[in-house]
Amino acid sequence: MKDLSPKKSDLEAIEVASRDEIMAIQLERMKWSLRHAYDNVAMYKKRFDDAGVHPDDLHDLKDLAKFPFTYKNDLRDNYPFGLSAVPREKLARIHASSGTTGKATVVVYTKNDIDVWATTLARSLRASGLRAGDMVHNAYGYGLFTGGLGAHYGIEKLGASVVPMGGGQTDKQVGLITDFQPNGIMVTPSYMLNILEGFHKAGIDPRSSSLEVGVFGAEPWTNSMRKQVEDAFDMHAVDIYGLSEIMGPGVANECVETKDGLHVWEDHYYPEIINPVTGEVVEDGEEGELVFTTLTKEGMPMIRYRTRDLTRLLPGTARSMRRMEKITGRSDDMIILRGVNVFPTQIEEQLLGTGGLAPYFQIELYKSGHMDAMRVFTEATPDAADEASKAAAARMLTKRIKDMVGVSTEVVVGDPGSAARSEGKAVRVIDNRNKG
Repeated sequence: MKDLSPKKSDLEAIEVASRDEIMAIQLERMKWSLRHAYDNVAMYKKRFDDAGVHPDDLHDLKDLAKFPFTYKNDLRDNYPFGLSAVPREKLARIHASSGTTGKATVVVYTKNDIDVWATTLARSLRASGLRAGDMVHNAYGYGLFTGGLGAHYGIEKLGASVVPMGGGQTDKQVGLITDFQPNGIMVTPSYMLNILEGFHKAGIDPRSSSLEVGVFGAEPWTNSMRKQVEDAFDMHAVDIYGLSEIMGPGVANECVETKDGLHVWEDHYYPEIINPVTGEVVEDGEEGELVFTTLTKEGMPMIRYRTRDLTRLLPGTARSMRRMEKITGRSDDMIILRGVNVFPTQIEEQLLGTGGLAPYFQIELYKSGHMDAMRVFTEATPDAADEASKAAAARMLTKRIKDMVGVSTEVVVGDPGSAARSEGKAVRVIDNRNKG
């Protein structure tokens, strides 16, 4: 792979500022954000008052722990614009979730918010190894989902050219990448596997493509998948993190020269790690639930938003800002199977280490008598599609999951092409335990 490490002159001054400088900026901006939320959002005024705290009580960054949390249900309860902190005529854009599990969660942005978002996204792309003058193929979905337009504006802010492809139409994706010769691609990691499959179906060697960097986000993915994609395309695969409630993609990003966790852009997004049960803040280095407070967001400030993502905070390496360890799961996608905590990424890691299996899978939870049970559906690679090879791969994956994850599961290995595919965020778990 090409060395894409940036020069120090490529970085913004804040990326290599001292911790004291960063913390001084954070404190000043946090005071503003708390006051902005309290003065302009009825929910925050009531919640602060009920908790007996006031924005003026913030004298030190650690004082943030006195303030109450914000939850995803707060967005649903205040649908559509109850958490907006500016008049409607000041809004520049509105995004929303799909609403498949209830009311959509709506997020709003001022013109300045859009500029901040584009700036931190462009910073993320520079950290990934991309530069002004590059071309980036954007396969994130456009529309109400924050991925497509968030990435689009960031690519343009970087000074690169964007191919606004969006999701789906895998054959066309492969054709455009082959014809346009982009340097980078932004896409969910699960859909990148579809694109890889598309290259193979088209008879094109992925290593002959122009791609040098893949920026993958919107779902947890493992270092095993990183290795598979990097080996297949001879390109760098880096992780980007974001969530619409805080801003969108570009809240944190891996640096291509280290790939040792995602540096949080702490001048705009303040991270905490809490014990997910007690809500108490834990020390850097301890694992827990990630919580964010926005420091500069005008349209919809978020104070101590509980992301449900599980990680830990670590000192900066390639940048001064702290790193968050790669997300491997969420507290609300954790499967508890007969007392054992299981994350889909653990299954993925064992799958990718098993010969004869393609990197596509879905987990079904069901009842076996009165007991919860788990079944993993996957598929064979074309060179191992005979019945004997499929049976051997199923036995091996079953053993690996039992040995490494600690649960017994049934593994079903289908023919090539039989496992569920994703054109956006992968649906990894189907819960049928309460059906039938």
